[in-house]
Amino acid sequence: MIPASFDYVRPQSLEDALAQLREHGEDARVLAGGHSLLPVMKARLADPGVLIDVAGLEDLSGISESEGSEGGVRIGAMTTHAEIEASSLVRGKCYSLVEAAGAIGDVQVRNRGTLGGSLAHADPAADYPAVVLAAGAEITVVGADGERVIGADDFFTGAYETALRAGEIITSVRIRASAVRGSSAYLKAAQQASGFAVCGVAARLALDGNGVVASIRVGVTGVAATAYRATSVENALMGSAPSAESIRKAAAGAGEGVDALDDFYAGADFRRHLAGVYTARAIGKAWIRATGK
Repeated sequence: MIPASFDYVRPQSLEDALAQLREHGEDARVLAGGHSLLPVMKARLADPGVLIDVAGLEDLSGISESEGSEGGVRIGAMTTHAEIEASSLVRGKCYSLVEAAGAIGDVQVRNRGTLGGSLAHADPAADYPAVVLAAGAEITVVGADGERVIGADDFFTGAYETALRAGEIITSVRIRASAVRGSSAYLKAAQQASGFAVCGVAARLALDGNGVVASIRVGVTGVAATAYRATSVENALMGSAPSAESIRKAAAGAGEGVDALDDFYAGADFRRHLAGVYTARAIGKAWIRATGK
């Protein structure tokens, strides 16, 4: 299928993009890499009258060490998956983000798709939501009322739904130094055709000098209608000196009580099972990275 007819504008600045959003209101959609929005337009599941292409705005791209965060990292919303995967700075700050970026789609998708576009689309099977939840990332957005920062825990509100308000654009994602100091990992069971996650798990943990878990966060995607924190797993391991057995036992609760998706890719029970399996693997991988074992 082909999409319904629409107008296309390519603003030259962020201010111009915001003005276009105010002018066209609900009839407008922001276009980033296009790999999330265009397919649903072709399927006639969305029919915006105006596309506002922000991919060329240099202010929204790039990766840098964030100011005043003692080693945190700031990633512009229009930074592509391929740029994130190739970044030595991101690799050193948040390895799970590099792993997630490298697992998205195919080469073409990774070279056009963007971090901000993926987060704004909030696909239940997307990879990044698990990582930003595990990292406790901060998502900066701007709109008519100015700039605000949304914590990852508050950003995803449902399937294809976020805390973004009408007329707002994601400008950057920041991972704080506290997350940088830990070790992280991302693993997923992927749909074979698309690469989307049937279950994807990101884990970040930091150990104290005695090998005890000082902090831990686990994000799960692909299992439910929206990505979520596996808090029961975090609570079970917090303050303990982990072992392979204790990680496995704690991770078994990652899918408990979750209203799991049930479709032709995987049943609800299987997804809950995968949540436990991949949570154990992701935490184990982060633990090995933290200890060097």
